[in-house]
Amino acid sequence: MKNLDFVEARHLISRTGFGAEWDEIKRLENMPRDRAIDFLMNRRDTTLPAVPDFSRWKKMSALNKDMRRRRMVMRIAKGEGVKLQNWWLKHMLETQSPFLERMTLFWHNYFPSSIKKTKLPSLLINQNRLLRKHALGNFSLMLHSVAKDPAMLLYLDGYKNTKDAVNENFARELLELFTLGRRYFSERDVQEAARAFTGWGIHPHSGQFFFDRKVHDTGVKTFMGKRGNFNGHQIINILLKHPRTAETVAEKLWSEFINSSRPHPSVVKHWAHILRSSNYNIAILMKAILKSPHFWHHQNRGNLVKSPVELAVGTLRSLPYTLPRDNLAHTLVNLGQGLFEPQTVKGWEGGNEWISTQFLMRRISLLTNLTRGNLNTVRRKSGIELKLPDVSEAELQNWLLAVKPVKPASAPIADGKQRFVRFLVLDPAYQVT
Repeated sequence: MKNLDFVEARHLISRTGFGAEWDEIKRLENMPRDRAIDFLMNRRDTTLPAVPDFSRWKKMSALNKDMRRRRMVMRIAKGEGVKLQNWWLKHMLETQSPFLERMTLFWHNYFPSSIKKTKLPSLLINQNRLLRKHALGNFSLMLHSVAKDPAMLLYLDGYKNTKDAVNENFARELLELFTLGRRYFSERDVQEAARAFTGWGIHPHSGQFFFDRKVHDTGVKTFMGKRGNFNGHQIINILLKHPRTAETVAEKLWSEFINSSRPHPSVVKHWAHILRSSNYNIAILMKAILKSPHFWHHQNRGNLVKSPVELAVGTLRSLPYTLPRDNLAHTLVNLGQGLFEPQTVKGWEGGNEWISTQFLMRRISLLTNLTRGNLNTVRRKSGIELKLPDVSEAELQNWLLAVKPVKPASAPIADGKQRFVRFLVLDPAYQVT
């Protein structure tokens, strides 16, 4: 069994967590590849920061019914939303199992919900816990749970869906984004699925999922070529049996962990088969992905643009820089990835969208601010200089960059490690992983 060298350990750590943390890389260096992957996947830090005080469903629901108080609802939601974002960021910065958190972030973008639409951080934090619970668990259970999640019912208007006023929003996104993809269903399928989900709502007092039989359509539906008196659970089960559902998951995982280009259909089918044959066990699929030749191929290194979370949180976890924690949530919003604030129902598009002209300037500004400080530490080493690993210029470069720097070194290590590290962090190559 092949043992990991430093560069391979760095690739594994940076792709499965937040940043290339030196100590974590050294921990995996010289470890057999399969054992290193098992080690990362078995680390489960489920200890979360203290939950901030959030307004309850009953209070916010009552305020929202009063036209004169809706501005107050928005103001409360905005303030509590910042607390929610900082709560999750604190965990990202401190967690001992970054791979689990990276997967939670992936599913947060797969099943997005927005503060602006739901106006209830108290529900969003519960959704966040749900996604973390299933992040490396069972996709089937997660899909069923998300469909009944109050935050999702609010975000996609599922709570408004009744037999007398059918709302198709959730049914459409279930088919188009969560399972099959746009080309694999008809408008009739959306309409019939929406009928099956009628009556799925939120209890007016508890804020929990509530099925109201009185407003559920009990008529026969025709969905994906099948006829029956289907309910929402049965619709989801039909979708889970369709090959395209597992293929959709496989395609999105390829884009997250391998390459932003389209995967070969044979790879998608193979990964989808692994997922379906394991009864949708996410951990089994992720092990197969991380052990695959595609993950380790040299052409698939340094070809993914770091998301704002990877860039900001990864830099703060990897290097001894500081940023006021209360500013981090706002920073991510400016970089295009405000947590619990997806761009659309499709989530964040990612890829080259992260480095548009507007966002790239802000990313560089963030890194410039983080790396500022007294760089004249050659004569008297102190502060950041002492916290950096005492290694050669080449080793520092292999640590911080997935590919060779674009610009020629303007500050050799002889001028101080801090100055050289700043050069690496500000190089365009630092933007990719």
